[in-house]
Amino acid sequence: MQLFSGSTNLPLARKITGILDIPLGITQITEFPNRETRVWVTEERIHKDVAVVQSFSGDPNKAIVEFCLLVDALRRSGAKTITAVVPWMGYSIQDKIFRQGEPLSSRVVADIIQSVRPDRIITVDLHNEAIQGFFSVPFTHLTAVPLFLERFKKLTIDCVVAPDVGALKETTKIASQLGLPIVILNKQRDLHTGEVRIIGSKGDIEGKTALIMDDFISTGGTIIQAADFLKTQGVQKVIMGASHHLFVAGVQEKLAKSALDELYITDTVAMPEADKAFHGQLPTHVVSVAELIAQELKD
Repeated sequence: MQLFSGSTNLPLARKITGILDIPLGITQITEFPNRETRVWVTEERIHKDVAVVQSFSGDPNKAIVEFCLLVDALRRSGAKTITAVVPWMGYSIQDKIFRQGEPLSSRVVADIIQSVRPDRIITVDLHNEAIQGFFSVPFTHLTAVPLFLERFKKLTIDCVVAPDVGALKETTKIASQLGLPIVILNKQRDLHTGEVRIIGSKGDIEGKTALIMDDFISTGGTIIQAADFLKTQGVQKVIMGASHHLFVAGVQEKLAKSALDELYITDTVAMPEADKAFHGQLPTHVVSVAELIAQELKD
């Protein structure tokens, strides 16, 4: 197999090629003066079986167009079978229509991706597993949860916290595998301002080390509020695990100043250099999904 990468997650692509002991395919990805994406596959020989790694992160619109152009270029260069590795499936959060006049964005993006005819798609921890139904090509949904559990079993953790009722199903699975009790946070929405705040919890938490798991962190609002509340209730330590870190500007600084004690993330999304500066303030551990993806590509 030959592996190529878009520009959004070169570090992960290099890890995967290192595990598979294959070189990373050579490409040039630049912009025309009018800011249109320009893709050029300069690899001398294109194999029949090719994989393309691209997370739809950073600027997801640009990442998706870049991915489509790269797949098309490889197909025109002789690739017969193309496996799309999309560690973070952008637009997967927009998996429902909440009000009249909105698009079903994740379905639209699925159609765009499939327009360049990838033969298979591999992704990690979708926001909603039902999104797989938007694709008509073979689809492999991997999860980083076992990788997290492997790490967490080595730590002293007393309970797993569900930040809201919606997270209860996944929290129950994780708590069951760790053999730990569940704590549920109760939220209330202000009907006038729309603000959501935590008003209580169900479960014994005083003096405990609590674990919160979620599939992604973006603005950090939920985890910061949860960590702050747990500390006011006597929790000794708060650990957070999230598959995808979709940090908006300033979130790392806010997390570093919050009551959160440790953060575990994966490398499905590349960590900007500016965000790495806060690792000393907030102990941040990266759990790589490279081996998980490499094994799937081998199979």
